[in-house]
Amino acid sequence: MNDALPSVSAAIDSVSSVVLGQDRALKLMLCCLLARGHALLVGVPGTAKTLLSRTLARTVDCRFRRIQFTPDLMPSDILGTHVFDPSAQTFVVQKGPIFTDVLLADEINRTPPKTQAALLEAMEERAATLDGDRHAISDVFTVFATQNPLEFEGTYPLPEAQLDRFMMSITVPYPSVDAEREVLRRYSSGANAHRAAEEAVTPVFDREALLAMLEVVHRVHVEDRVLDYVHRLVLATRSAEPVELGAGTRAGLHLLLASRAWALIEGRDFVTPDDIKELAAPVCAHRIVLHPDAQVDGLRPEQVLADLLRRVEVPR
Repeated sequence: MNDALPSVSAAIDSVSSVVLGQDRALKLMLCCLLARGHALLVGVPGTAKTLLSRTLARTVDCRFRRIQFTPDLMPSDILGTHVFDPSAQTFVVQKGPIFTDVLLADEINRTPPKTQAALLEAMEERAATLDGDRHAISDVFTVFATQNPLEFEGTYPLPEAQLDRFMMSITVPYPSVDAEREVLRRYSSGANAHRAAEEAVTPVFDREALLAMLEVVHRVHVEDRVLDYVHRLVLATRSAEPVELGAGTRAGLHLLLASRAWALIEGRDFVTPDDIKELAAPVCAHRIVLHPDAQVDGLRPEQVLADLLRRVEVPR
């Protein structure tokens, strides 16, 4: 178990040297990667969402592809299609960018729902269907999707079924005052973060090492009392008064898997209730739909979860 810690720490240090002031978002993204989950990064433009994804992917020596989502993007632009090969006088499969290890879906909410849905099968089953034929995708396939807030023009809200495929919705805030000033200072002296992500960041582990670390995560111990705590917390989201749609079974599974990865990142081989509390909002908030009246009053799912965490009994 301890053999994995140097690689995890090295990955965090490597990305933090390029992307300043986003330490929590980075740890949550790494947590998703180690838990075989997908992450939705939400924040206003210019908060380094794309840079975070590219730099973290760079620390893993795996295949990496990026798709810039636009209003005219078609499902075939993601999945691929069959094209005619004149030399063979037959149609051959031309696979799209989704057939990779790490996929950056940049500004995913700028494309219509039909195109967004092209990711559903791949995110859940790590496979894609092209013209009726099913093709396997990498067993370490991970999606990092970026999204601008819905109140910005030219965006399409992700449907609940798509949101539920993401293990976490991670808020990428403005950096701290000191971090932002350091970013300005570096650029003033001629530094370029995007070039540094390509040149200065070297892979920390390859695909085989990543697979081995995924197995280590599954060996992190979860006591029955902690497992029961996860279940009670998920159940509580469904009966809370301002909630119209609570967290489903997949939310509980994702919270359990993510807590194991988080414990590993923190240097432990067991999950504590504090791990569950730490991850409850990133894992569950985007799956909760509040009653219209509660939304009009300005209530947010994160506030509902905070209240539930105070009320649901914590195992001792």
